[in-house]
Formats: sequence, C-alpha cells, structure tokens
Amino acid sequence: MNPSTALAHVLVDELIRGGVREVVLAPGSRSAPLAYAVQQAEREGRLRLHVRVDERTAGFLALGLAKGSGTPVPVITTSGTAVANLHPAVLEAHHTGVPLIVLSADRPAELRGTGANQTTVQPGIFGGAVRWSVDLPAPESVESVGAFHRTSVCRALSAALGDLMGGSLAGAGGPVHLNVGFRDPLTPDFVPQRGTSAGPSARSTRPVGAQSRDGSGVHEGRADGAPWVQVPGDGWFSGAESIADVPRTLVVVGDLTFSSVRSSQVVAWARAQGFPVIAEPVGDHDRSLVIPHGPLLLTDREWVGAHLPDRIVVAGRVTLSRAVGGLLRAEGVEVHVHPAGPDWADPSHVVSRVGELTELIGRATGDVVVDESWATSWRDAGSLVAEAVQKDAAPWGTGLAVASVVGESLPDGAQLFVGSSNPVRDLDLGLTPRSAPLTVAANRGLAGIDGCLSTAIGLALTTDAPSYAWVGDLTFLHDSNALAVGPDEPHPDLTILVTNDGGGGIFRTLEHGAPERADDFTRIFGTPTGTDFGALCRAHGIRHVLAETREAAAEALSAKPAGITVVEVPVDAESHRGAHERLREVARAALAISG
Repeated sequence: MNPSTALAHVLVDELIRGGVREVVLAPGSRSAPLAYAVQQAEREGRLRLHVRVDERTAGFLALGLAKGSGTPVPVITTSGTAVANLHPAVLEAHHTGVPLIVLSADRPAELRGTGANQTTVQPGIFGGAVRWSVDLPAPESVESVGAFHRTSVCRALSAALGDLMGGSLAGAGGPVHLNVGFRDPLTPDFVPQRGTSAGPSARSTRPVGAQSRDGSGVHEGRADGAPWVQVPGDGWFSGAESIADVPRTLVVVGDLTFSSVRSSQVVAWARAQGFPVIAEPVGDHDRSLVIPHGPLLLTDREWVGAHLPDRIVVAGRVTLSRAVGGLLRAEGVEVHVHPAGPDWADPSHVVSRVGELTELIGRATGDVVVDESWATSWRDAGSLVAEAVQKDAAPWGTGLAVASVVGESLPDGAQLFVGSSNPVRDLDLGLTPRSAPLTVAANRGLAGIDGCLSTAIGLALTTDAPSYAWVGDLTFLHDSNALAVGPDEPHPDLTILVTNDGGGGIFRTLEHGAPERADDFTRIFGTPTGTDFGALCRAHGIRHVLAETREAAAEALSAKPAGITVVEVPVDAESHRGAHERLREVARAALAISG
C-alpha cells in the first residue's frame, strides 16, 4: 500500500467512526486517493456517496445534506480553483452554523510555491469563515500515517458540531477545513479478486487501501469501532457514562485557569472517589491531598511500569512535566481528558475520551470501586519519596533548594505567580509538601517568559492575599519595564523572587546542556548578561534584597509584602542538571526499598 492510499483510508475510516454517513465528491486527480476510499466505503455499506461535476454545486449539496441531517457532511475536492469554488457554501455554513467539512486535496510541500500545475495557497483560504482548520502534510510512508491523522479528524468533527469543551464556553458549530497533501502515486495498488485477470484493466479488482482492516500496516482505529477520540455530542461519548468501572484510575490535575471548576474541587472529588492524584503546581488545591512530589515519582519508569493505572483522568491542561507526558503515552492506559476551555490538549494523540469538568465532579461517589491496594501503593510511594527528599535535601545554591524555602516560608493563603523555565520546574519537583493554603498561577498557555512581571502585578492588584512572584533572571529582564509604575497609578504589594543563574539555565537541564556539548553552550544557550539587579531596581525606586543564604531568603519571603520588593537569590548555573539528576536518584532509591 502506498502512503497516499493509507492516509485516505485512515481519514475516511475515522470520519465514518465519528458519525459521517453522507459524502459529496467532486472528481479530480489530486483527490483520487480520497475518491477511491469513499467509493469503497460506500460498497461496504458504511456511507452514501454523492458525485457532482461542479465544485460549487457539490459544496451546496453538502450544505443541504448537513443542514437536513444535523450531522457533519464532507465535500471532497481536488487542488487549485476547485477549493476556491467552495467558498460560497463555506460562507453560508459559517453564517448559519452548518457542520460542513471541506476535505481538500493539495500538493505535497515540495511542490508548493514552485509553479506546479493546479497549486495555490490553500491553507487559510477560507479565512475566519471556518471554525477550525488543519494542513495535513503528505506522509512519507505508510508507517507515518497514524493517531495524529485520526485525532485531526476528531477535532474537525468536534468543531463542526460545536462540541468543543468547556460547558458555557462550547463553541457554535460551523464549517471546518482539512487540507490534505497527497504525494504520487495517487492510485491504490490493486489486488485481483478470485477468478479474475491479474491485469490492471480487470473490472472486478478492488483497491487494497480502501479496506477497513487488511493487515497491511495501515494505522487501525479503536478496536470497538468507536472514534479515536469520543467527545460529548450526538452519537459521541456520553458524559453520563460511569467513571466507576475502572478500579485502577489515576487522576492528573493540570492548569485550570479560567475554568468554572477549580483544582481544589477536582482534587476533593478525586479523593472522595478514592483515586490517587498527581497534580502540577498551578492551582488552589490542598497540596496535602495529592501525592507528594508526584511528578518526581513518575521519573522512576521501573516503578511506574509495575504500578500502571488502567485509566488516567486528566483535568485541565498538563504542560509541564515530561514524566507526566510519558505516563500518558504508556501502552495499554486509557486516557480521558476534561479540559478547562474550548479545546483539549493531546500532543501525543493518546486521548480516547473528552468530557466536561462540571459533569466529572458532579458524579456520585457511592458506586465507585477502587483497587485499594494499588491506590495505597501510589500514596505510600509518594510519602517515601517525600521523606527521602527531606532527608537528602538539595544544597543551597540550587533552584530545588529555593523551591523548598518557598514551600516553607510563604504565609497561609499566599498567591504565587511562577514564571516559565526553571522556576516552575523547580517548584514542580522541589516544593515542600504543605497543608497551608497556597494558590499558584502561571502563564502556561504558551509557557513563554515574556510579560511575567506584568502578569504578576496584575494578579497582585486584584487580591488581598499576600502576593508573590518567582521568576528567573532572564524572565525578569524580559519584562523589567513592568517596574516602571507611574506615581499616580495603583501600586501592588508584591514580593518578586528572582533566582539569578546568569542566563538561560533551563537549557542546562535539557539535551543542550549535556557535558559533551559544553563548548557550544554558553554563547548560544547560556547567554549570560551580567546585569546588576540592585542597580536596576534602584533606577525604578524598587527595594532590592540580595539573599545569599537560606535564612536570608526565608526571612525575606515570610515578610508581608509591602510595595514592590525584589528578592534576588544567586543560583549556581552549573547546579541545575546535577541537582535534578540527584533528586531523581534519591527518588529511585526510596522506591527501590518499597518494591
């Protein structure tokens, strides 16, 4: 089977799994793989095909089918002006909320912009008239066709139906656009049926790639025939389905910013169910109710492999830990996600079900059956790791040591904004377990370093809670103009902790910071600035405290914020990689004892 045939097979198969029963086709050469696939699907009784010679007519036919049935209807075209001829139907669907799916074939990347025949700029051709769009590149091999393509179809169907998540944030349905690159050959291989000629002109032959399951290596869908991702909506995953049927369920809590549900509610729900909880640092939850040093626990692959959950329920968006990402990709683990807003995060294309957070925490707890021995093993492991970390604490001069001071020193009810790069990771791994209320916020939408001080100031101006921020030196410099608050402007009470490691210390924990790459590191990744932070603060009339000892840092952070105060803590740039590796070794040693 060739890659184009495989891709067409997977796209059409997933559309059908998602509820598509009508397809409109306007013939063309570049779209031939899709034409073969939908024709075979009709032969198998999986859909009804409508062929029209004019793309404008095809588009409006699909519009009428979608309007009449209330279900998404794809219209398939070849490349070039064929796609442009769908624009009137797309505009009508846009203004009336009809779930029209444009499935346009395109040239592969190497032919775009070269003057190749029937080639124009198709991605984005419909502008703001579509609810969602994607440009799928031509696959290099059959093996490269996979879950990413099935997930893309599921996202398209969800957007077309208006079933994007988030309760009141659910979007209105409408047209969507899947632009798909196809590389020659565009015709499938043929296998003659029994008793026919083997020649290519035999009328009784059939395309291998259009079969539902042919064992040829093409990526298969869910074994039960369901969509790759099931989303609440007509014909999709029912939110009323019980969550009590998998005794080994682990809950992972991510960023729930601007959700109607807070992390504290999710954690309380999970504990009431009896499920163990791993939580990222952002949120307002009681940190004594989650597995202490949970992300650190996940770095021990051997222990996790021996205690894998059967299902993971993800609340919000998890962005921080590679170990959490690795757990979600574990073979045989079913992943359900309940996002905070109008879309769901699934970079590894492993999510099988999407649900609403309000419905999740509203479920009754009486019928839940939990594998108590398994759940206890997770909680006990977290306690063992926490005890080991406390006994073998990171030395002062490391970001992990600063994280422990933050956990110990911030007052009850404090609000902490944490910047991207090392601070949020050190907080994730090194925060001392505490029962005292602490709300942590961060800009995790894109996890950039820009604007962090301004965001922290804005947060501090909207609360009476003791307000703090923790950022790295480059993050601080990137937004140092935030300190220029005019004399007639409202001024926050905010203590800003700056861990100064002299540049891009985050890269030392990544592959770029490996010892064998040391000769290249400082100039292009380390980027030391040599900035005098005390002088910078004086220029803005801001109080500056240089805390070179653990005691000095604890004293500065425990003081009630009054005005803007910058607490600078020098950190050894060379310590990041070793400190994190040492912390993982401590965790592994503790877990080895537990078995």
